[in-house]
Amino acid sequence: MPAMSPILIGTFGLALFFSLLILRMPVAMSMLVTGFLGIAALNGLPAAYATLSGEAFEIASYLELSVVPLFIFMGNLAGLSGMSRDLYDAAYAWAGHRRGGLAAATILGCAGFAALCGSSLAAAVTMGRVALPEMKRFGYDDRLATGSVAAGGTLGYLIPPSSGFVIYAVLTEQSIGQLFIAGVFPGLLLTGLFLAAIAVVTGLRPEMGPPGPPADWARRRAALKRTGTFAAIVAVTIGGIYGGVMTPVEAAGVGAFLTLVVAAGRRSLTRESFKLVVLHTLRTTALTFMILIGAHVFIPFMALSRIPESLATCLVQLPVGPTGVLLVILGAYVLLGTFLEGMAMLVLTLPVVFPAVVQLGYDPVWFGVMVVIVLEMGLISPPVGVNVFVVKGVAPEVPLNAIFQGIWPFWLAMLLCLAILTAFPQIALFLPQRMF
Repeated sequence: MPAMSPILIGTFGLALFFSLLILRMPVAMSMLVTGFLGIAALNGLPAAYATLSGEAFEIASYLELSVVPLFIFMGNLAGLSGMSRDLYDAAYAWAGHRRGGLAAATILGCAGFAALCGSSLAAAVTMGRVALPEMKRFGYDDRLATGSVAAGGTLGYLIPPSSGFVIYAVLTEQSIGQLFIAGVFPGLLLTGLFLAAIAVVTGLRPEMGPPGPPADWARRRAALKRTGTFAAIVAVTIGGIYGGVMTPVEAAGVGAFLTLVVAAGRRSLTRESFKLVVLHTLRTTALTFMILIGAHVFIPFMALSRIPESLATCLVQLPVGPTGVLLVILGAYVLLGTFLEGMAMLVLTLPVVFPAVVQLGYDPVWFGVMVVIVLEMGLISPPVGVNVFVVKGVAPEVPLNAIFQGIWPFWLAMLLCLAILTAFPQIALFLPQRMF
């Protein structure tokens, strides 16, 4: 009986991977099982065992990945110390008196908190607990209120420090520091587009976001003053990376230490709360590392199957030119984001599309920004929309359908952001090119 071709084995492997996902096996374990069995089928059990042990050790000992637990720890402490509340209060004091101002304050608060935590889910949960009761109190439409929290939370994936950039950097062997810095201007751009979306919605339907009571100048100054600690920590960490004073790992360590000092100084750090912060950090870190270990077993299997190589060749040879190929890739990402978890999507697609993108002459750092924005779109796209379900957990009385209706103006804003960055890639590349 003739042996099966590598491509056929790879096809069976992909079918197994999706079957395991449908059976609700975690993404990390689905990749691990599929990759191990696929390498065993192609190169034998010794090679499979060697890949499993070698990749697990390599990921666990990869120094640059220590930014993950440090920034997660930093974000958890920021939420505990009340920095998230300070950010929302400042945005509320300055913008809450305008139409849709509370929703705008939520977006600004999420953007600020994203600069500390790097997690979209953490930003959505933390700001949702702070902002949703206020918007409900002032009669905001449930769709605008929950949509702004779900969309604002996604900024944690783009504004540095971003876990999405860390995963992309590891999978494509790019600089974490350059990717972090590349996300600054696109993050500000997307924040501005979210604010514009709120202005358009409340301009067309003023009753969806009635203005709140105005704050006097003394309250505004006091609220802004309370955010000084946050601004200082962000300036030290992100500014240190950009200035070449610190590596991302060193910046993460300094930021985590400063946030710990602030939490202790505000007397919000009890033994029980610190234990919860550490446990949550360990849980999230373990999940991230398991996904990376699974990816580094799955990707060699895909490479041995020659499926990525064949698909990349097909992409490059499409008779639509480099811009057409890019639009095909981004369109495929948008479609995949409607039913596939973001990390799984990165692992499945990057071995195929990244070589094609580089071969077509696109900058890999710029493409990383584009990919992260598309992953953000997937976080609020039906039917998977992880951030939507997170907001549903914070506001169980709001129908799920209403939350999905509320995200569409922000989803379109993300699409517009992609179009702007495609037309003007220097928005993402200006800072990294000055950095090195």
